[in-house]
Amino acid sequence: MSPPLPQRAPGAAPAPTAGGPGTLDLTITKRLLWVGGAVYPLQNVARVYTFVLHPRRKDAVLRFLRRTALTILMAMAFTLFGAIAGFLSRGAEEDFSSVIQFIWIVSVGAVIYFIVDVLSVLTASSHFVLAVESNGQSTALVTGRPEHLNQAVHQIAYAIENPDTELRVQVERLTISNPSNYYFGDTVNMYGGNGNVGMSSA
Repeated sequence: MSPPLPQRAPGAAPAPTAGGPGTLDLTITKRLLWVGGAVYPLQNVARVYTFVLHPRRKDAVLRFLRRTALTILMAMAFTLFGAIAGFLSRGAEEDFSSVIQFIWIVSVGAVIYFIVDVLSVLTASSHFVLAVESNGQSTALVTGRPEHLNQAVHQIAYAIENPDTELRVQVERLTISNPSNYYFGDTVNMYGGNGNVGMSSA
């Protein structure tokens, strides 16, 4: 068990300990769990667990294919419409050709953006994280060495079961550019009917 924490005023945040710029303290004091500067009442903690945070690579590829196909189809449709309109007017070919050229320039720019977006997900790293879920919608995520985080889960569980226990462990901040590019937590699948739930780890 960690050594006792220094005394502080009631309601004050735990004093930070020395560490690198990417580290933060995960602290339990009586009825509160502090994750850096965020605080969670222990009675509201629903689950503490570790898992590997994987990028949504398959979703990113499918999204890229859908976006690219839709963009090219729209550009081809506008091109066909412009060609027909130019043929029927027979006097404004230059105007329609400039519009078609602009449409293809915008389409190429959009495809380049889609490529950059999908590459940002495909090249993203997986992270081993510790998650603290509350009864509400909030979830705290921190990272670090797997053995250190797995040990922290047991330490937090012990501290929750023993209210007089005080705990402080140092973890690392989770830094990801876009959280929507990652799978979080468990994947829940419904198998027919109402109320039938199958759960498998993500």
